[in-house]
Amino acid sequence: MIEYIKGELTELTPASATVEAAGVGYGLSISLNTYSACQRYYSPSGEGGKGPVKLYVYEAIREDAHVLFGFYNKKEREMFELLITVSGVGANTARMMLSGMSVSELCGAISTGNARLIQGIKGIGKMTAQRIIVDLKDKIVALGIAEEIPAGGSISAPVNNAVRDEAVAALTMLGFAPAPTQKVVVAILQEQPSLPVEQVVKLALKQIK
Repeated sequence: MIEYIKGELTELTPASATVEAAGVGYGLSISLNTYSACQRYYSPSGEGGKGPVKLYVYEAIREDAHVLFGFYNKKEREMFELLITVSGVGANTARMMLSGMSVSELCGAISTGNARLIQGIKGIGKMTAQRIIVDLKDKIVALGIAEEIPAGGSISAPVNNAVRDEAVAALTMLGFAPAPTQKVVVAILQEQPSLPVEQVVKLALKQIK
């Protein structure tokens, strides 16, 4: 499995990127969001890239093709991997969704049940939009993709990811479900961002239902 590719960005279009690493050029399919993030590493004059770029990889291996999808950060790749688990959403459709909306915007639409907003993406019908919401609403929280998006769908202040992850892991080991645990831990850290792990766990134990 290829985790990521780091090297010179030799070609870049809104749909693809070529990264040269150790003398090999890797062609990756990308979203518009990743394209925008990669532009500062690319020089279209043919003089080479402006510095090494690092893209996280998802390998789609089929009988007739071996396709690499590249993502500027892990959260976009995690959202892509969740989207393709939904019936009716293939890899190219998932990439289209991540081109039409940012990860935060998509998480907001899913968390608030805004099927109409998701339907605004080309190729997504009413039934598929509803299925995405039903299938992924809890998963985006459990995996930490939407830790900055509360129930209302608006974006809040970021939290200490290391403390959050340790606290959620500890509570999960105690037998609590990941999704509600994540929500409680994030809410605590947003109110008191400097709390150590043990204090977060103690407070969470009093609040988890």
